[in-house]
Amino acid sequence: MTTTKPGHCAGLSFAAVHSRLPNLGGGNRIAGSAEAGETVFKIATYMQWEPRSRAHVIGQPKARMTMKTLMSALVIGSSLALAACNPLENQPVGNSNVPQPAKPVELKRYLGKWYEQARYEAGFQKGCEAVTAEYAQKPDGSVAVINSCRQGGVTGPLKTAEATARVVDGSNGSKLKVTFFWPIEGDYWVLDRAPDYSWSIVGEPSGRYLWILTRNPAVSPRQYAALAGRAKVLGYDTGMLRRTQQ
Repeated sequence: MTTTKPGHCAGLSFAAVHSRLPNLGGGNRIAGSAEAGETVFKIATYMQWEPRSRAHVIGQPKARMTMKTLMSALVIGSSLALAACNPLENQPVGNSNVPQPAKPVELKRYLGKWYEQARYEAGFQKGCEAVTAEYAQKPDGSVAVINSCRQGGVTGPLKTAEATARVVDGSNGSKLKVTFFWPIEGDYWVLDRAPDYSWSIVGEPSGRYLWILTRNPAVSPRQYAALAGRAKVLGYDTGMLRRTQQ
């Protein structure tokens, strides 16, 4: 699938949000208890802000804040992020009329590991190779998601992103909502799949994102051509597909 998620605000910088937050003390550092600081560090990392180190946000004695203040800051930051950023504005449309998923999806058969064979390139996956997605059901019925990639090549540094997904009611299992950072959700539509769940074609309603996934890391040129052909039948511009090294 992706190292983040379909429909997320790929160009959003946490630093831009942080610059709009009230001054919480200690210059431009957000800090508090070790746990609170770690939370901010993780959110900053996800939102593609690069703090100098955990020490920049954790344990600064002159920049303490309560959990209540922290949560208020995060709510303000989320609101500003949603208001200031259109997550799709710079992403080209490859399908102006995305069809509704036509096949039901049995969640238990869809779980497990998938290998990305091709995608519509997006900023949040720039330079990613050896992309995989792993899905596992949680006790509450939701789905744990782990997206992984190797940056710059199949032997490059490993990057991962974790999320939670839920099946959309009334979708026959073919639509999910994926959350990497509450309260933002991304759409995940299984537009086509193999009868034996050996491959799937995943998109979302805007037509700006597309993924071709398989159970095996390697596919033959003939197999890939067949999958790209199925995406074309769904209305996608297959000339926009970017092959993924595995």
